[in-house]
Amino acid sequence: MPADYYPILLAFGVALVIGLAIVGLSYAIGALGGHQTGGRRKLTTIESGMPLLDRSHKRISIAFFLVAIDFIVFDVEAAFLYPWALVVRAGGWPLFWAVMVFIAMILVGYAYIWRKGGLDLGPRRPAMVKSLPRSPR
Repeated sequence: MPADYYPILLAFGVALVIGLAIVGLSYAIGALGGHQTGGRRKLTTIESGMPLLDRSHKRISIAFFLVAIDFIVFDVEAAFLYPWALVVRAGGWPLFWAVMVFIAMILVGYAYIWRKGGLDLGPRRPAMVKSLPRSPR
């Protein structure tokens, strides 16, 4: 039984050695070239690989973050469905119905997000304000 895990341990060992070699070589080459020192250019903030155009901090709508969270949730759901699709025949009907319950829960979550407007990135419409009756003067 432990011999079955040797390929996994070998893969982890090779990945560790390669990772350490890459970091070590990067440090050694940087030290040879004299690029280990800091400086104003090295410490500047960049955005998407470009220097910042201005120093102001702009507000970002929370809707973008909510859509990102929704994407992660549904992406993880897809990651669970792929292995299921590979073994569904071997698992039989109990596995099939278990995943149908899982998909139903995901659809309920999707309907909730849709109903709350979590997928709407358009401009927000002002709420309809009921007009109050005017007082007689």
